Amino acid sequence: MDEVLLRSLTPSVLTVLVRRGADFAAAEDAVQDALVEALRVWAADPPRDAKGWLVTVAWRKFLDATRADTARRRREDRVDEEPAPGPTPAVDDTLQLYFLCAHPSLTPASAVALTLRAVGGLTTRQIAEAYLVPEATMAQRISRAKRTVSGVRFDRPGDVATVLRVLYLVFNEGYSGDVDLAAEAIRLTRQLAARIDHPEVAGLLALMLLHHARRAARTASDGSLVPLAEQDRGQWDTALIAEGVGILQAALARDRLGEFQAQAAIAALHADAPTTEETDWVQIVEWYDELTRLTDSPVVRLNRAVAVGEADGPRTGLAALAALDASLPRHAAVAAYLHERDGDLATAARLYAEAAHKAPNLAERDHLTRQAARLNARGCR
Repeated sequence: MDEVLLRSLTPSVLTVLVRRGADFAAAEDAVQDALVEALRVWAADPPRDAKGWLVTVAWRKFLDATRADTARRRREDRVDEEPAPGPTPAVDDTLQLYFLCAHPSLTPASAVALTLRAVGGLTTRQIAEAYLVPEATMAQRISRAKRTVSGVRFDRPGDVATVLRVLYLVFNEGYSGDVDLAAEAIRLTRQLAARIDHPEVAGLLALMLLHHARRAARTASDGSLVPLAEQDRGQWDTALIAEGVGILQAALARDRLGEFQAQAAIAALHADAPTTEETDWVQIVEWYDELTRLTDSPVVRLNRAVAVGEADGPRTGLAALAALDASLPRHAAVAAYLHERDGDLATAARLYAEAAHKAPNLAERDHLTRQAARLNARGCR
């Protein structure tokens, strides 16, 4: 059973059901039921046309559910619309579905959460971590979004800003999380850039390419994380870096700065440095100042503290960090790094261990645990 194939087909199947008149919440439930059925039967009897099979089964699941409601006669008329068996045209509706989920009846935050859950394939826990809220809070937000769009005709697409936010979060989860969605996010952002001439669309694509260019160097052969300062820059994809920088320069030349362009500029400065020591940290801090002005994000301020520590010394970085909420994700890891740079190894080891306990994934937890062990071993000598 190829779960990656199932995930890739889900948006197209969901789009077919919505186009045939199913409201979004019922369509999503039907598609999920069809995926469960596929996991049960495909191993012994795989279909020739996977998408056609899923469309047929999902539509039947939808009809079964709607027949149980009060308006039986109206809904039974839809039986005649059941897709005929046979090959289904291979049409990529994923980007269109992103726009449909970013519906005007939803707030941008709710639209992003709903799309990440229904189309992006992320779990409620992963979405909650991206938004820095409890999982229960995010579950309620998604449920409210489903209720809001229940029965709504999906004929008015949402705005580009919401779709960009979704693609950004999908890429981040694919780049650093448990599910590999980064390549899919890049593919969809390329499609969007080809359709829409907007500097922030270009900025997001440049950001993705610049980060993805470093991906091969981010993990060692045993799967452990390799920090940026220790990465083999010979493994970086220079073609992707050149493409990303070119796209970014064209976007910045339009003088309509947005947060994705600012983030891409920071990534470009890292990519341009031959070594960590030659990184232009002063200019990176300046870009973080721009990014803070644009977003006022606590995560941006956390990353800025690291850059300040590199540009002006660890104690200055710690002073910037002191102004932030210590409950922020990765706050302890940043504090540990800056304390180590300042020579306080005992405090750094304790904070690395604390950060490992709070790490969002196994690879990051193992890395932070090794950092704590390394400093503890140095302290015992």
